[in-house]
Amino acid sequence: MTPEDRLAERVRRDLELLSYPEREWLAPRSTREGQPILDVLIVGAGQSGLSAAFGLMRERIRNLLVVDQNPLDRAGPWLSFARMRTLRTPKYLTGPDLGIPSLTPRSWYESVHGEGSWEKLGLIPKETWAEYLSFYRRTLGIPVSPETRVGALGYDPAERAWRVPLERAGNTELAFARRVVLATGIEGSGNWHVPEWLSKALPPERYAHTRHDIDFARLRGRRVAVLGAGASAFDNAATALEQGAREVRLYFRRKTLVNVNAYRWAEFVGFLKHLGDLGDAEKWRFISQILRMGQLPPADTFRRASEHPGFHLHPGSAWKSLRMDGDRIAIETEGGRHEADFVIVGTGFVTDLKLRPELEAIEPQIARWADRYTPPRAERHDDLGRHPYLGPNFEFTERTPGEAPYLSTLYNYTFGGLLSLGFGGASISGMKYSNPRLVHGITGSLFREDCEEHYQSLCAFAAEEF
Repeated sequence: MTPEDRLAERVRRDLELLSYPEREWLAPRSTREGQPILDVLIVGAGQSGLSAAFGLMRERIRNLLVVDQNPLDRAGPWLSFARMRTLRTPKYLTGPDLGIPSLTPRSWYESVHGEGSWEKLGLIPKETWAEYLSFYRRTLGIPVSPETRVGALGYDPAERAWRVPLERAGNTELAFARRVVLATGIEGSGNWHVPEWLSKALPPERYAHTRHDIDFARLRGRRVAVLGAGASAFDNAATALEQGAREVRLYFRRKTLVNVNAYRWAEFVGFLKHLGDLGDAEKWRFISQILRMGQLPPADTFRRASEHPGFHLHPGSAWKSLRMDGDRIAIETEGGRHEADFVIVGTGFVTDLKLRPELEAIEPQIARWADRYTPPRAERHDDLGRHPYLGPNFEFTERTPGEAPYLSTLYNYTFGGLLSLGFGGASISGMKYSNPRLVHGITGSLFREDCEEHYQSLCAFAAEEF
């Protein structure tokens, strides 16, 4: 037995010791045609989806399934489009473990790499995090259906369940679930954003978003322009230079780089646990201030790009125009004219539920922040206004009261919950507090829905003790 296997046995033993109450409490349900109905279906098998499943399983919700469009253990960005070397968050974070010491990243790392290895580790390499999540899934026995894409959700009032189209290997089947959790990551309430003026100015083979698959070998000896100054922009700039790009010029609007990380300020109990308890005005004020302060590249990410002589920063250089000039890309900025052979777009993502295929049929019924709150003029922010206006446990709410009450059984555990509930879905740093909030909401919702059945069960209870 390997040290990792022994740790897995220890995790299971710890869970056995903490298993009270053990009794199953949800009765199996089927459709009128006899098809089993899941209690919970989770869309997304990354860190948020897996931890949501674990939290529910600990509360005796075992009739659940996690689905993901990627191959098994390749959900999330870590083994695909993430081009950083390490996680951004400090190594001492906890969250996926849900309070089980033997399940923490540190316990796993030391079991694999030996005593004293944790102290020598700086930030956690992204591949190491992916390995930990694979161990997590296997050890906990989380049921995952990989390479499964979810279609447009629809609610069936007769079945009191969601209809969930699932496409696997070219075949589509219909699943039913009483509750659905969307754990689809940082872009899970919108999509990655390429400005329309840029996509119209350049042919598709001359630009890519940082989220896209990029053939960096094609950029060897070429000139690359990067638009944006966030962490992913620097990651892609560094990768291009490491793969032999002749030069990389990174352009951004601010006069200087952001060098203060507001997310580090936010890592304390009050904010992480209780932002969701504040009123709308206070929530808006905190989150809009964090966005105004901006995103910075971590120090090691900045050094990684800056160590190359071909790397050039262009602050205060918003792009005024962009066009093809023969075989060259001509860029006019506030600081002058530049030329490039390829553009990498580091403009992040846009929040817009209309862009989500799984919400296509119900998006008009979902409340957004713009439907509920009007901020002061100085704090207006279009993207924040498009964020879903969530309930206290990550559940969607109705745009028009009484029109779609079933939305309370659909949960948005993505980065789109930032304004309503803080660092929840798609955030490792907030998982310690967001996961119990999500799980509490789902178990409470199911109990309330089955309240009469539980009362009848109580009335029929006749187990004699002597």
